[in-house]
Amino acid sequence: MQNAGIQSLGLDWRYLAFDVRPEELASALAGARAMRYLGLNLTVPHKLLMHDLVDELDDSARIWGAVNTVRFEARNESGEWRPLGEFAELPETGEILARGFNTDADAIVRSLRDDLAVEPRDARILLLGAGGAGRTAALRLAAEGARELWLVNRTTARAEAMAQEIRTKHPAVSVQVGHPTGQVDLLLNATSLGLRAGDPSPLDEARFALSHAAAVYDMIYRPAETFLLRRAREAGCRTANGLGMLLYQGARALELWAGCAAPVGIMRRALETNVYGSTQST
Repeated sequence: MQNAGIQSLGLDWRYLAFDVRPEELASALAGARAMRYLGLNLTVPHKLLMHDLVDELDDSARIWGAVNTVRFEARNESGEWRPLGEFAELPETGEILARGFNTDADAIVRSLRDDLAVEPRDARILLLGAGGAGRTAALRLAAEGARELWLVNRTTARAEAMAQEIRTKHPAVSVQVGHPTGQVDLLLNATSLGLRAGDPSPLDEARFALSHAAAVYDMIYRPAETFLLRRAREAGCRTANGLGMLLYQGARALELWAGCAAPVGIMRRALETNVYGSTQST
């Protein structure tokens, strides 16, 4: 996805993937800085750890409390911090700043609108999972003006803590821990259940029937249809997986590094081909 976008923009860059252990994340950041990387993307479990490692936080990372994109910057001739991607020649000396961003939160909302025709404002939402992804989603949906949020997590205390955070930051939103009664506009899975074959459903259908959800979104994108999404489709719900969220967070990251609009259509086709082996989403 990223390399297709980079090639389309005519940039002499290359996007590479590396496995980094959490205890070595600080060293990896220092190495990338020393080698004049233009930026980084991070996935779990690094997003919360990187929040405390970067030099500066963009408002997006400060608000949502996690970093999934790092942009390296240097001072230009006027003394302003500018992205390394803007420099004709990378500076060999001088301080390099690591600025942290969060592109996940906006990507969630954009994918819900584009892939499910779900408008978060005034919506009744059941969210499964109170980890890093669940917290970002819950806070973003609350900021969008969701009317009611129900939070379900394996550890109730964690869901309670997240509910209290939302009540403090967004008092107009009704937040409850547990399963709702009646219909919801959206059920969103932010847990990892569904990644592996044989995983149980993240939803206790004895507590909430899928037929009561107008739409179901699973942040997991591989497999294309998780057990939850199959059950939701069979129940007549509109369904979407997390491919759109992956696309939009990546496109925004490329824009932060390159300073121009990302070729989203090209990136989507490359992503679908890589993940599903075709240019058609499943």
